[in-house]
Amino acid sequence: MAITTEPFPAMPELPEVETTRRGLAPHVEGRRIQAVTLRRPDLRWPIPPEVARDLPGQRIQAVRRRAKYLLMDTEAGSALLHLGMSGSLRVLPATTPVTAHDHVDIALAGERGHAGRVLRFNDPRRFGSLLWQAPGQTHPLLQGLGPEPLSDAFDGDYLFAMSRGRKAPVKTFLMDQAVVVGVGNIYAAESLFRAGISPLRAAGKVSRERYAALADAVKAILAYAITRGGTTLRDFLSPDGAPGYFEQELSAYGRGGESCPRCGRPMKQALVGQRTTVWCGYCQR
Repeated sequence: MAITTEPFPAMPELPEVETTRRGLAPHVEGRRIQAVTLRRPDLRWPIPPEVARDLPGQRIQAVRRRAKYLLMDTEAGSALLHLGMSGSLRVLPATTPVTAHDHVDIALAGERGHAGRVLRFNDPRRFGSLLWQAPGQTHPLLQGLGPEPLSDAFDGDYLFAMSRGRKAPVKTFLMDQAVVVGVGNIYAAESLFRAGISPLRAAGKVSRERYAALADAVKAILAYAITRGGTTLRDFLSPDGAPGYFEQELSAYGRGGESCPRCGRPMKQALVGQRTTVWCGYCQR
């Protein structure tokens, strides 16, 4: 059986990446890497030589997520993957024919009665990346990031302290990866709607109490979206092939001009920080 993540039509957010991690981990953790095949030398950036040189012979210790990146840990180091906007990871039978845009194969040895498989990275638009993190080091892309939103380090007091003096809209502030990781356009819109905060309000003008409500909303919505498989959008499939179901429960994102699910008034839509933003001018202040 093929274990598949289908391409995202928009940049994947934390629940989609976490859903991918949870789907792939049982099929690759503990497996030994036989070989790495690179069919091109780069994706968004050049693929470091360590990927093909050091991974073969290593056993995959864990598949982790930091922000919107996946890390595949071995004793030699960690492969650092980002799906970009069109990337997919598939765990396939080793004999599966190569198709267009199959740029990377990581061959996994068969063990304990299991046939050999291949972890295949397909990326038509090549906005994804495959990089390398040496043991004991933090890749530059992962440096300077804010806390994980589902961690204890992220709460209303933290948001309140980080926002003092900030004139940027609170939605832009919430999507800043140096403030908190993994909260993109979809979940920022949904969290602000649940907390009743206008996305246009200056971040420094939001009270501690309202930030407490916002942090609670972020945690609840992300945790729920993970259990529901993330936002399906148009063609995302979780790694076990089941579609995500959170999309049909969105209250704000993508609903500009539609009736507010709370008050029935038309939802407003505008660009905030170059991103399409939808909110209710009555329920969100």
